[in-house]
Amino acid sequence: MFKIIDGKKISTEIKDELKAEVEALKAKGIIPSLAVILVGDDPASAVYVRNKKKACEYCGIRSLSYELPASTSEEELLDLIEKLNSDDDVNGILVQLPLPGHINEKKVTDAIIPSKDVDGFHPQNVGALLIGSRGFVSCTPAGIIELLKRSGVDISGKECVVVGRSNIVGKPMGVLLLRENGTVTIAHSRTKDLKEVCKRADILIAAIGKPKFFDAEYVKDGAVVIDVGMDRDENGKLCGDVDFESVKEKASMLTPVPGGVGPMTIAMLMNNVVESVRSLS
Repeated sequence: MFKIIDGKKISTEIKDELKAEVEALKAKGIIPSLAVILVGDDPASAVYVRNKKKACEYCGIRSLSYELPASTSEEELLDLIEKLNSDDDVNGILVQLPLPGHINEKKVTDAIIPSKDVDGFHPQNVGALLIGSRGFVSCTPAGIIELLKRSGVDISGKECVVVGRSNIVGKPMGVLLLRENGTVTIAHSRTKDLKEVCKRADILIAAIGKPKFFDAEYVKDGAVVIDVGMDRDENGKLCGDVDFESVKEKASMLTPVPGGVGPMTIAMLMNNVVESVRSLS
């Protein structure tokens, strides 16, 4: 029987759990806080930042907002990050990407100290993930694992295919599935016979940024399909990398776009902020 995986509902469950945890922390005088830096006036970035602020408010996390003009220099941005790194009242720092072209994104994300890198992008946190040490995990892959677990999907022993090899989603996703004892294939634009590779998957994770690329021909009967894409179709309507109407005829479970992976990314960001102060409680 086909089931839609409701990311909104599951993300609210997680935020409610965090809200209760934050209340308990506040009773001990500990207030988790997140500094969010937005450079420029990209409309999509502004929406993401607004959603993150709303989630902070919902969970009881203190939100500090730094909205800087597009003309901000790389040096000015790095100086702000250094100031926030040194501020004991700030537990997490997030720089909304993409940044204006004159700023080196890697230099900026690497400047955030690992203990405040709640996006999980710092090389130290990426390395910790790879060897199974403690560190922040990139929010989208962490959210997908929660989606699967809270939907009753047992990952252990399953054939898992991740299509996409980005540092933010594809690569960490593969490592997290391995942690859960999945048998993992990471496919990409150079993969031969991509359809046949995808059709082996008990769990298929689509993360390539091509609207409605994956139709029923890529999907094994009864597979669980997670759509990480956030695209626009030919009519300008929001859609994912998966052709929902086609794939729902074969999949056992499928995430919608919007309302699937997106809300989970923000819920796991909130979790990382709380994680940054858990050791203090």
